[in-house]
Amino acid sequence: MKQYFRIIILIAITIAFSHQSLFAGEEQQNADSNSSPVDLLSKVVDSNYLDFQPAGIIELPRFFYAEDGFHFFSSTTSALNSDRGFVDKAYLDSEHETQDGAIVPASYDLKREEGQPQILFDFSITKHLVWFWFAIAILFAIFVPLARKYRQGVGRTSEPNGIFQNIFETLVLFIRDNVARPNIQEDKYEKFMPYLLTAFFAILFMNIFGLLPWGVSSTADVTVTAALAVLTFLATQIFASKDHWKHIFWFPDVPVFIKIMMIPVEIVSQFTKPFALCIRLFANMTSGKILIFSLITAIFIIDIHFGALAAYGSSVFWIGLTLFVYILKAFIAFIQAYVFVILSALFIGLAVEEHDHHADHGHAVEHAHH
Repeated sequence: MKQYFRIIILIAITIAFSHQSLFAGEEQQNADSNSSPVDLLSKVVDSNYLDFQPAGIIELPRFFYAEDGFHFFSSTTSALNSDRGFVDKAYLDSEHETQDGAIVPASYDLKREEGQPQILFDFSITKHLVWFWFAIAILFAIFVPLARKYRQGVGRTSEPNGIFQNIFETLVLFIRDNVARPNIQEDKYEKFMPYLLTAFFAILFMNIFGLLPWGVSSTADVTVTAALAVLTFLATQIFASKDHWKHIFWFPDVPVFIKIMMIPVEIVSQFTKPFALCIRLFANMTSGKILIFSLITAIFIIDIHFGALAAYGSSVFWIGLTLFVYILKAFIAFIQAYVFVILSALFIGLAVEEHDHHADHGHAVEHAHH
């Protein structure tokens, strides 16, 4: 409950800061000032470009499926300057801006002009997807060489070689001995180790990316966390034991009318578990990022309302608090990866576990006789 209360407070702070930033920006424009508050929304929402400001941005390819077929462009700018009727939504009610004779994007949200075949699906690459690919690429770069070493016997028939191999072997053994074995049956946990390890390290790397300069945490995107939660859901349902389905559709050892009442409850519970996995990871990673940028934005807000002297004077406090939250977020990056896989292991273990109801009933009768 405290965790969700904290998230609500952070969202409220963000809305307050964003609201003040909007009006502050108008005041600065009227005052012909060059400074402007930090745009919080641009830091947390997904986009069709990689943001390396103030150095610049890298536009990502756009791929659409419209009523007249597929359309592929190397960038948003090329789509706007093509002859296929694509327009930035920001220019629907205003004149478009140009640079060197070419239309430049404003919102990067494209649609077809009126009378043109409309867009049905947008398959464009986004920055969250790119950073997700970076995480997967690092997984391959780390574990393919390590797997090659183990096949050669290093770490199996001899001691692990080097700090790098020792660090990752420690983490692998931690997931095996503290996550998989305690929650999944001894004869079944090895089947799920590849998924648990992949999920743990992928989430860990994606979380850590959010701490890097210009980096993005893909786990702050609900579609990414939803995809991970779906994988856990599929693992629980595909490999579920007969007892799992029996407990859903005909709960044992209870009256018939209770069995009927339990069916919808059990069905709903199968979906609430992955939903909780998705929202927990998404909310924690998003709230941490919003909090960091909100603390930085406070300096700009103080500058606007109380002047530069007050902003410089208070910046020591705000920067110190930001560094503390930054360090805390680095710790949370590990914690959230661990929480996701341990809950996944728990859900999988409950689904694949097999019960001997007759044996349990026999033991209960025997105990009653004694």
